[in-house]
Amino acid sequence: MTTLLEVEDLRVAYGKIEAVKGISFSVEAGQVVTLIGTNGAGKTTTLRTLSGLLKPLAGKIIFDGQPLNGVPAHKIVALGLAHSPEGRHIFPRLTITENLQLGAYLRDDKAGIEKDIQRAYELFPILGERRKQAAGTLSGGEQQMLAMGRALMSRPKLLMLDEPSMGLSPIMMQKIMQTISELKAQGTTILLVEQNAQAALSLADHGHVMEVGNIVLSGTGQDLLHDESVRKAYLGED
Repeated sequence: MTTLLEVEDLRVAYGKIEAVKGISFSVEAGQVVTLIGTNGAGKTTTLRTLSGLLKPLAGKIIFDGQPLNGVPAHKIVALGLAHSPEGRHIFPRLTITENLQLGAYLRDDKAGIEKDIQRAYELFPILGERRKQAAGTLSGGEQQMLAMGRALMSRPKLLMLDEPSMGLSPIMMQKIMQTISELKAQGTTILLVEQNAQAALSLADHGHVMEVGNIVLSGTGQDLLHDESVRKAYLGED
């Protein structure tokens, strides 16, 4: 397997508060890797640093053989690392189609862009049905679908998803997780941050448990799913 992303001794701080305290992990091409943990564990900070939105204090980030330290966010997207952020951050006044087009802002292949928009509509049929609708009028789940579709428009080698099921109904959460499973089956490499540990570990090839800025446990998704300490802390079992 090819190592697509390598994170080595990554440290990130907000002022004097160190949010990520020297974590190391890797993502192999074609895998789903998940980071789980409570709020404040450093999961979102990690993704924001990988996508160039935050500068690390120390450590190495190597993506597809290339160091990312100091590379601006828009160039990181161009290299093939896309980020669907926590809170979705869609453009509410633009239509669904316009939001998807913005996801391809670094591309100039019109036919390819149109093909990928159609692919997003196949992946999320509800978006296709409402393509001319303002994105701000969509439900939370539909906005999440749009955020994922927009991230896929850059044709990423690695897709980072931050809390895709947050605030969604159980039915909509199931749909989002089913889509992640479909993307995995199509060979998309995914780094997933998700509060729903059960859903995330069920999908993941590999997982890492984060607590207050550290990785405290790593293993296959199935191993962590059946780990007694993980079940007690994150799956609500006694």
